[in-house]
Amino acid sequence: MKNKKPAKSKDIYSSDGQNIILDSIADGVFTVDKDWRITSFNRAAEEITRVSRKEAVGQLCKDVLKADICERNCCLRTTMKTGKPIVDKKVHIIDAEGKRIPISISTALLRNKNGKLLGAVETFRDISVEEDLRKAIQAKYSFEDIISKNHRILQLFDILPDIAASGSTVLIEGESGTGKELFARAIHNLSPRKKQPFVAVNCSALPDTLLESELFGYKAGAFTDARKDKPGRFRLAENGTLFLDEIGEITPSMQVKLLRVLQEKTYEPLGATESLEHNVRIIVATNKNLDALVREGSFREDLYYRVNVFKISLPPLRERMEDIPLLVDHFIARFNAIQKKNIENVSEEAMSVLMSYKYPGNIRELANIIEYAFILCKTGLIEKKHLPENLFAPMETNKQSEAFSLRDVEATYMLGALKQNNWDRLKTARQLGMHKSTLYRKIKSLGIKIPSR
Repeated sequence: MKNKKPAKSKDIYSSDGQNIILDSIADGVFTVDKDWRITSFNRAAEEITRVSRKEAVGQLCKDVLKADICERNCCLRTTMKTGKPIVDKKVHIIDAEGKRIPISISTALLRNKNGKLLGAVETFRDISVEEDLRKAIQAKYSFEDIISKNHRILQLFDILPDIAASGSTVLIEGESGTGKELFARAIHNLSPRKKQPFVAVNCSALPDTLLESELFGYKAGAFTDARKDKPGRFRLAENGTLFLDEIGEITPSMQVKLLRVLQEKTYEPLGATESLEHNVRIIVATNKNLDALVREGSFREDLYYRVNVFKISLPPLRERMEDIPLLVDHFIARFNAIQKKNIENVSEEAMSVLMSYKYPGNIRELANIIEYAFILCKTGLIEKKHLPENLFAPMETNKQSEAFSLRDVEATYMLGALKQNNWDRLKTARQLGMHKSTLYRKIKSLGIKIPSR
């Protein structure tokens, strides 16, 4: 007996000609011809876009999806041009109700059984839930404009509102590029003075005479070319906050003048005959160890105690490497907005390079690195070739073996959390927002040794 022939392909089509198999798929699927007109549109595509199949078929795909990449960087057009599929590219579309929806799309060419090009197919899925989760995680590890999951920074997040409310003078110590001004602004924005001015001065950028006139202002006729009064930064910051950056660079004579301002809460503009009172909160910052400068005799001890009412010490980026992925995401989002690009992420190889670098310039240097990569990157993914050569050259030429992997970062972060909670795994799991069994698995997989009690 001869075998029966398989059912004809028409059996998998509904009465209106739509493929039943496509309708059973949870992802949105549509096809286009070589003129970019939609030739099929499945049920999931209808649900995501809120556009019916009847309305969609025959329309240009850009008129139906209204994606943010349709005009300048169409994925279907790229696939048709290069022949290469695109996988899981994150974009946004506008549905029929005007709602902006994040989706992940993949594209491929569409050919007949003879290999003739008919058009292209795109699949897409709604990733709103994933995006909401990502934003929730970012919110958990951000405060004002500061982003971190480092336990030392998170501890600062907890006490910043108390520091802000106190009104006391604050000393922020940290290397250049660690975000000292961000913390100063956060303190100001959380304080009762938040509606008043925040004024910043870089003390290392000006010689004594200019710094004095910049801080205290001057009266007309105080010196040649002083034709009218000029208010200083203290006057401009009245009732607000004055941030004095690089306080460790000021000369002994300027230290004496600043000490008087802090002690007496008065200052004298150049050329003035009487002192003016001020109501200004002072926050100072330095990339030097002021305590060491006091011991050396180059910074006045009495001034040190005046500014060091509450000290904040910011760790350098090399001591908070678990923050690199968070910061990279932050800078990618920032430069996408500024440069009108749609860069999505960095490759694993590029991230490995970023995790291996020591960052002498700290967060500011990382921002510059991502901006550099944006100039060279033409696709949606930053790759190793887009990074400055000095990042990976030392790793290759000097054969450094201390490169950080993402696994190393996770282990370091988890180890820090365990130590912070005195090795109590239940408390650690709660702090990290995970089930205790998940924590146990990670401890085992990462090879973390729990000391016996």
